[in-house]
Amino acid sequence: MSNEQRVAIVTGASQGIGAGLVKAFRDRNYRVVATSRSIKQTGDQDIAAVRGDIAAPATAEAVIREAMSRFGRVDTLVNNAGVFVAKPFTDYSAEDFNNKIAINLSGFFHITQRAATEMLKQGSGHIVSITTSLADQANSSVPSVLANLTKGGINSATKSLAIEYATKGIRVNAVAPGVIKTPMHAPQTHEFLAALHPVKHMGEIRDIVDAVMFLESAGFVTGEILHVDGGQSAGH
Repeated sequence: MSNEQRVAIVTGASQGIGAGLVKAFRDRNYRVVATSRSIKQTGDQDIAAVRGDIAAPATAEAVIREAMSRFGRVDTLVNNAGVFVAKPFTDYSAEDFNNKIAINLSGFFHITQRAATEMLKQGSGHIVSITTSLADQANSSVPSVLANLTKGGINSATKSLAIEYATKGIRVNAVAPGVIKTPMHAPQTHEFLAALHPVKHMGEIRDIVDAVMFLESAGFVTGEILHVDGGQSAGH
């Protein structure tokens, strides 16, 4: 099997933005390793589905092992998996905190470290993380301390890794969305969520997919936090 065809890993790949990313990479003839807790195998031989909890190091090991044994390389990692819990700060429980740290931060750390190891061996790669615009522009209508703590940390780590790997052929970027119309948002919330954006409508899955694909092709861009948020990061 030829190892020249590019390979992308997408976390949180079973629905919403993740599923959109899997399709977009396949449309560009990438092989894809797709992972989530509920991912299912498809009939496409160029998609490898790995089921598991992204917070667990064993899942990261399984994903990278599958990529290397089946496809022989790792060119792109999209850290899409994440959870968001909007509560007043003093209402967060220890379980909320531990769950957010596990999925958002541990999930980022374990698989990014292992993917970067393979990218360093081949001298090329691209790491993209999906974060949130709220990390840069807080909104009193959406209390988001745990999102800022975790996804804001990933924004900062993105810049740090971009500099660490700047001369090693690996680019590191992030996409910071506003509120995107996915299955996690019930239809009855859409009017309220649309009003949070200066453009007065929610984003679509394709908006985030297009941003990731732009970064994938933008070879001179690294350390960028690309806001795709209907103007949220500009203010209110």
